[in-house]
Amino acid sequence: MKETIYEIIASTVREMGEELGNETLQNVNEETKLFGNGGALDSLALVSLIADIEDKIDDTFNHSVVLADERAMSQRTSPFRNVGTLCHYVEKLLND
Repeated sequence: MKETIYEIIASTVREMGEELGNETLQNVNEETKLFGNGGALDSLALVSLIADIEDKIDDTFNHSVVLADERAMSQRTSPFRNVGTLCHYVEKLLND
């Protein structure tokens, strides 16, 4: 499941990188910073990325998840900090 989640997120980040002309996002890995200090996305791009990932997770796992909720916002470390933290958060939601 981890590999599938990573591929969903990585491919979505790559697509966003192509749309934005951002090489950092096009060459994605687990350490790619998404949002926050040094992140490649502004808040509007982050919302778009989250919506796309939610749709792909639902299509792939037939399980609806909401990534940007109170639970995500209340965490000490943001799940949107980088690709790795987002993958871990999605896996946790799917396992709950």
